[in-house]
Amino acid sequence: MVIFLKSRFVLKKWMSLLNLGLLLIGVIKKAKVLDNVNLELTSGKVYGLKGKNGSGKTMLMRAICGLLIPDGGHIYIDDEELHRDIKFPRSIGALIENPSFLPQYTGFRNLRLLAKLMGGISDDDVRYAIERTGLDPDDKRVYRKYSLGMKQKLGIANAIMGEPDVIVLDEPINALDEESVDNIKKELLKLRDGGSLIITACHDREELEYLCDEIYEMKDGRIVQ
Repeated sequence: MVIFLKSRFVLKKWMSLLNLGLLLIGVIKKAKVLDNVNLELTSGKVYGLKGKNGSGKTMLMRAICGLLIPDGGHIYIDDEELHRDIKFPRSIGALIENPSFLPQYTGFRNLRLLAKLMGGISDDDVRYAIERTGLDPDDKRVYRKYSLGMKQKLGIANAIMGEPDVIVLDEPINALDEESVDNIKKELLKLRDGGSLIITACHDREELEYLCDEIYEMKDGRIVQ
């Protein structure tokens, strides 16, 4: 799989490309949130985004997920153009900003409901994703009783559920203790080795350098390094 941002952005499996063409003048309140982004990303790698708040990291991830429509450029996934041929990427998991689930349901029930909506993800897949983050799929506590760290883990479990081709994680280690951070990093590297293309943003440079094969710095909606 390749993600290619260059006034076009392409994503494909293995020999495929995710071609995301972002002259992204995603204009929000008349402000450019992404501008002339050019990147080529391939499957089986972890890519890091760094930069100050408001630099464009989250907006870039939203664009890749199909949640932001560029004013210029194109996004291609396996030769299909996002927002023209398909509305959203066919195989993607994401945690962008704060996770949110139905407060009256358990973690397992929340993810099981989402899995049924997505299709192709079994109850065993749901249980495995939850276990990988260090949570107990049989925990009877409802989501509103979860700690901040547990909520974050459930958000990560949702993103990796079914081992999608592309995994997008915005500040995934927020609210996690050191042991949990180490576990999440190990699981993400396993997913990378299994062929997933992972894009993550993190304020901790040391964690980015440990986890990522390549790191890109963003400023004012542009890739500057």
